[in-house]
Amino acid sequence: MGDFLYRTKGDKVIWAIVVFLSLVSLLAVYSATGSLAYRERGGHTEYYLLKQLTVLVMGLLIIYFAHRVNYTIYSRVAQIGFIISIPLLIYTLAFGSHINDASRWIRLPIINLTFQTSDVAKLAIFMYVSRQLSKRQHVITDLKKGFLPIIIPVGIICVLIMPANMSTALLLGASCMLLCFIGRIPVKYLAAMMAMGAGLVLLMFVVAKVSGMEGRTKTWLKRIEHFTNKENSETPYQVQQANIAIAGGGFLGKGPGNSTQRNFLPHAYSDYIYATIIEEYGIFGAFLILMAYMLLLLRCIRIYRKCPYAFGAFLALGLSVTLVIQALTNMAVNVGVFPVTGVTLPMVSMGGSSVIFTSLAIGIILSVARNVEEMEGKKAEQERIARVLAEQEEEEEYEEA
Repeated sequence: MGDFLYRTKGDKVIWAIVVFLSLVSLLAVYSATGSLAYRERGGHTEYYLLKQLTVLVMGLLIIYFAHRVNYTIYSRVAQIGFIISIPLLIYTLAFGSHINDASRWIRLPIINLTFQTSDVAKLAIFMYVSRQLSKRQHVITDLKKGFLPIIIPVGIICVLIMPANMSTALLLGASCMLLCFIGRIPVKYLAAMMAMGAGLVLLMFVVAKVSGMEGRTKTWLKRIEHFTNKENSETPYQVQQANIAIAGGGFLGKGPGNSTQRNFLPHAYSDYIYATIIEEYGIFGAFLILMAYMLLLLRCIRIYRKCPYAFGAFLALGLSVTLVIQALTNMAVNVGVFPVTGVTLPMVSMGGSSVIFTSLAIGIILSVARNVEEMEGKKAEQERIARVLAEQEEEEEYEEA
């Protein structure tokens, strides 16, 4: 155990944030699923708690082993991951499991487990964009040599994710745009790409309406209509229950396990787990969760500034940005600031593949942090040796004098 802890490197604050969010996840998931487990599992109220505990332990192990790998290895697998993501997303659209008119999951045949292929694609595209930004800095302002080779793969992945999960596609596109902006791609190129993306979304709605194959677009339109015209539209049921949960939380909340809206709020353990947390831990608890993600972003910005190599810097910042944007979006939806989406709260919401791939992303960030830490340690050691040698020379000169 001591050797295990000794070999655990990287940013200690990020490690602490991961542990904190994992503990919050266990408490919130247990509270939100107690009644559900009792009904569905014959009185076994701890079923989902044990399941989430297993997933989180797997996630922590993934973080540990991923952070032990030199982050330059991820540059080599970035292109492979991007290439694999395309057929996976196409297969998911054609043959994936359909839930609420959305095909987001595929089932692994032997072990009979499902996972969202968009999680694989998100991780792969951020590694790919980070690699391309680092390699093309000398031509980054050139449209053909710098911008298009980076943005076209992003567009392909977003287009393939969009039919089943528009919110994920939009967040992924926005995160990649932000990373490209930090990577010195001209604003005029990014603005043109955003305009094209908006046009593509509008075209998709028009085609769906004309062809009669509305599918998920009907759900999206209802959500947008409610959000933009709340006075003249019926409030969605989940929004009503989330508002009741938040109103009942107050400043310090009702206490752990005392939520009442968990029995009425749909997906109180995943999409709306933040509302459950507010009800039980109040505004104070909600603020702690928000600060944890903000601190994660600040620590990753610190890694970005200290990393001497462009790939590691872009990788750490890009992965942290997408995690924090996802977290902020989930919180905004829960408190009614954004329209309803299917975005979960990273490392807190109950889930399988989402926790696994989030853990892998955090492990990669910690891998960059570990290498930065080691380089700083070597530099400090060299400075200490130089200082000792200088002191010895001064002593020798003094003795000779």
